[in-house]
Amino acid sequence: MMEWLRPLLSVAVVLGLALGLRFWLARAAWGARRAARRAGPGRLETLDRLALSPGHTLYLVRVGSRAVLIGAHPGGCQVLETLPAETLAEPARQEAR
Repeated sequence: MMEWLRPLLSVAVVLGLALGLRFWLARAAWGARRAARRAGPGRLETLDRLALSPGHTLYLVRVGSRAVLIGAHPGGCQVLETLPAETLAEPARQEAR
């Protein structure tokens, strides 16, 4: 009768260690994401996104003092245009009254 108790305890210990490790890794990743949010904006900023089709999208990204137009497709992505960020005009925002 005790033959099955030892393997059962071994499996329970291994599963407990695996779950504990998963929990610890998830907490570490959550802390890293939280620290990155507190650090403030970086040098990379998404300015705009335009979905052309389900698999094709244009991204306008500010990288430091440059603006980069990137085309993304199922096979990867490609830089389409690079220009100084100062040349981009902010869109006029009209307030609803």
